[in-house]
Amino acid sequence: QKYGYFHCKDCKTRWESAYVWCISGSNKVYFKQFCRKCQKGFNPYRVEAIQCQICSKTRCSCPQKKRHIDLKRPHRQELCGRCRGKRLSCDSTYSFKYIV
Repeated sequence: QKYGYFHCKDCKTRWESAYVWCISGSNKVYFKQFCRKCQKGFNPYRVEAIQCQICSKTRCSCPQKKRHIDLKRPHRQELCGRCRGKRLSCDSTYSFKYIV
């Protein structure tokens, strides 16, 4: 599991996700995520380790954050290539919801 940055080239929407699934030991992405406006699938343009880039911890309380996830919003299953058509969502399978 990695952290990814996405950009829809058609409608210019940008988003970030802590639910990017890669082949172990690489940044090769398994599942696309879908733009909420266009419904087109995209791979992230940048992938990072799931740990905080400032303190290198999985769960951090750094006052300054480079990432922009709203922890109060649920994982959007209908926009996730891994969750689509499955009964279990990424955030119920792995609880990385509270990371950075």
